Amino acid sequence: MDFTQNDDVQRESSINAFFRKLSNAYQRILDISTPYTLQRWILAIILLALFLFRIIIVQGYYVVIYTLGIYLLTQFTLFLSPQFGTLEMDIMEDDIEDEPTLPVNNDDEFKPFIRRLPEFKFWHNTIIATLLAFVCTFIPFFDIPVFWPILLMYFIIITYLSMKKQIDHMIKHRYVPFDIGKKKYNQVDK
Repeated sequence: MDFTQNDDVQRESSINAFFRKLSNAYQRILDISTPYTLQRWILAIILLALFLFRIIIVQGYYVVIYTLGIYLLTQFTLFLSPQFGTLEMDIMEDDIEDEPTLPVNNDDEFKPFIRRLPEFKFWHNTIIATLLAFVCTFIPFFDIPVFWPILLMYFIIITYLSMKKQIDHMIKHRYVPFDIGKKKYNQVDK
């Protein structure tokens, strides 16, 4: 009688149970942290500060910090972009007439601002990317010798061009992705 196959099934199911418990615990932590926006972003800033401190201490890993910066810039651009009425739709608006867009006139129907990347996912992606970059600073393979001022200038130019394009899009379609500066209406008492 062969018992080895039964042992393999038992071992595989216990490994699956362990990872399922780990996944459930992680999801519980995410669910509990959802309403605490300020505290979550303070944690993200602390992690980014620790990462920058690590970069300053080791005087290297400039490609890692550049990659993290480009990734966070991309995430921020997605966070500022509306889900509908995006830059791609500006290009295709002549071809597609029935797709949803942002209102451009006062006569247009009001459509609430829905982000392409929600705030929680933006925070979660920031935390994961920062932790991954932090781990990469302990692996010598990622310490590629580069002249860091060139990377810094290139990052500043990319940031400027990306934000200019995003702000032009916001002005063109007259939307503000933040609550700051939006009209607040008083409730009418009857």
